[in-house]
Amino acid sequence: MITSLGQMAEKVLSTRKRHRIAVAWAQDANTISAIDQSVKNGIADAIMIGQPEKISTVCHQNGINPGKFLIINSENERLAAETAIGMVLSGEADIVMKGLVSTDIFLKSVMDKNQGLMKPDAVLSYVAVIEIPEYHKLLFVTDTAVIPYPGLNQKVAMTAYAIEMAGKFGIVNPKIALIGASEKGSRHFQYSSDYAEIKKMGTAGKFGNCIIDGPLDLYLACDRKSVEIKGVSTPVAGDADILVFPSLESCNPFYKSLMLFGRGEMAGLLSGTLKPVVLMSRSESEISKYYCIALACLMA
Repeated sequence: MITSLGQMAEKVLSTRKRHRIAVAWAQDANTISAIDQSVKNGIADAIMIGQPEKISTVCHQNGINPGKFLIINSENERLAAETAIGMVLSGEADIVMKGLVSTDIFLKSVMDKNQGLMKPDAVLSYVAVIEIPEYHKLLFVTDTAVIPYPGLNQKVAMTAYAIEMAGKFGIVNPKIALIGASEKGSRHFQYSSDYAEIKKMGTAGKFGNCIIDGPLDLYLACDRKSVEIKGVSTPVAGDADILVFPSLESCNPFYKSLMLFGRGEMAGLLSGTLKPVVLMSRSESEISKYYCIALACLMA
C-alpha cells in the first residue's frame, strides 16, 4: 500500500516508464519547475506549448535548460489548450497539464464534444489525495474543483472515481464518509436523500468492496476519539480514506485550509477523462504540482 505522496512518486519512478506530458500555456515558473523535476527524476518527457521566448526566459531565470523540453509555439491560451489535448488524442502525448491557461478555457477544451477528452456520457469531476501531518493516512477528497452542487448521479460518479484512485494506492476496501454538517439526516439538507441512496448502492455492491456511511461530520469521519465521545455507531469510525462532500463551496475551502493552515500537500486529477488531466490552481506549491504529475503517471 502507498502511504505517502513521496512513496507514490517513488512507485511511479520504479516503473522506469517516462510519460509524455503536453503542457498548455506553459510559461509560469511553478509549472516549469515541477515539469523540470519530473524530467530530471525520469518520470516524464515534456512538451511545452505556449510562447517560446517567455518559456525560455522563465527557464533561464530559474536555472533550467529549456533545451530539455520540446517547445511548441502557440498564439494564445485557447490554441495552446486545444493543441495539448489534440496531442493526447493523437497519441503524441499521454497526459495533458494546465499551465497558465485560464480554467474556463481549459475545461471548455477538455469537454469539447468533438475534440475533447471526455469519456462517453461521463461526469467530469476532481479527486484530490492529501497528505496531512495530523492525520494517520492519506485522505482522498472530492469534489474540490468542478461541480458546484452535485446531484445524485454526480455524487455516485464522484464516489466511484475516488474509489478507483484509492485502488491505485493499494487501498482495497476503502472507508468512505459522506460528509455533512451532522450525522443526522434532515429535510433541510438536500444531500440527505442522496446519501441514503448512495448507502443503499454501497450495500448492494454498486461500488465493489468498500465501507460507506453518511451523513457524517468531519469528527466522526476522521477522529476516533470523537466517535467514542459522541457514542455514534458508524463503520467508518474516524478512520476514513475518502471524503465525499455535498458541494464545491464546502469541499474547496476544506482542502485549501489543509494546504494553508495544516501543512498539507496534495495531488489531484480531473476524473471522467480518457487520459489523465492535471489541473491545479496557480497558487499551488511546486511540490504539489510535481505530485500531481506523478499521480497522473500512476493513473495513466
